[in-house]
Amino acid sequence: MIWALVPAAGSGRRFGGDVPKQYLHAAGKPLIGHALEALLAHPQMDGAVVALAADDPHWPGWTTLHGKPVVTCVGGLERADSVLAALYALPENVAHDALLLVHDAARPNVRGCDLSTLIAAANAQRDGAILAAPVRDTLKASDADHRIEATVPRAGLWRALTPQAFRRDLLQRALQAAQAAGVTVTDEAMAVERLGLHPVLVEGREDNLKVTTPADLALVEFLLARAA
Repeated sequence: MIWALVPAAGSGRRFGGDVPKQYLHAAGKPLIGHALEALLAHPQMDGAVVALAADDPHWPGWTTLHGKPVVTCVGGLERADSVLAALYALPENVAHDALLLVHDAARPNVRGCDLSTLIAAANAQRDGAILAAPVRDTLKASDADHRIEATVPRAGLWRALTPQAFRRDLLQRALQAAQAAGVTVTDEAMAVERLGLHPVLVEGREDNLKVTTPADLALVEFLLARAA
């Protein structure tokens, strides 16, 4: 059994505007709609839990997609709080060692082929796996005045994408440990790394973009329209 967890309680402050970015429309539907459709269209996925802001007025009210259940819960201030809330909201029949895929609500262009590769990698070893993309650009370190201080070697550097896939018990233990230590983790892999574990990096498509700026939204709109 494989379930998706989708943290969607954020306000999208960096994007700006009155509508949280996960509800912005591209190619005829909200970004979160594209994300959930892509996840639940995959034959190995069994359902999804979406963590929403309290009294979210934008949620369309989906309870099923592709004939699979969509469960909602109230998320928290930080991403990790929302993922934990989604973990606690999983149906009782989801086993402690079930594989869970955590995916960004504003990352609408994930492809089924990447999901299949990720699931296979996560099933093959205990520490979990994440979609990622090798860094291909030259990296520069700057001072406080944005002047170049150094060129950073890019060998071995990757950009973390989502989904990130972990067993239910491991993910819950990792997030609870970070929370208890007062550590704000920026993704699920960071929480697992704190336990001394080493999730596998699975190279995914670089057009699996997370919308954070208006330019991102325009590019995603183009990609989704072309794929339609």
